[in-house]
Amino acid sequence: MHSKLFFALLILAAIALSCGSSSHIPQSVTLTPASATATNGSVQFTATVTYNTMPSPVTNPPATWGACVGNANVNGVSVSTTGLAQCSQGANQSYTIYAFVPDPDFKGVCAGGAEQLPCGGSCGGVVGTAQLTCP
Repeated sequence: MHSKLFFALLILAAIALSCGSSSHIPQSVTLTPASATATNGSVQFTATVTYNTMPSPVTNPPATWGACVGNANVNGVSVSTTGLAQCSQGANQSYTIYAFVPDPDFKGVCAGGAEQLPCGGSCGGVVGTAQLTCP
């Protein structure tokens, strides 16, 4: 009787553990360079993410990249999926470059229904920012 109960509890514990989190949760994102001027029209940014478990830190994991001014996305700068920021012709101001790294365990609903908000604000992940000046 006790062995059947023990076996049943062992099976339930295994099921509960297998349905848990991925445990590799992003804690912070740092972009380098922290500030740059696009003298040749573009700048390569690098994202370094610190996680709660190893491997950590990780350079250039999958991220959503973007650019903004104030709290609005802009058309004056484009940022590739690898962090290459390129100034559009006529863009001549400072922009915030951001990289958003989602939390793989996030299963909630963010305010407004979006996990990633304009200008790097985030729900369900972490974000890092840097400054880019288009001369």
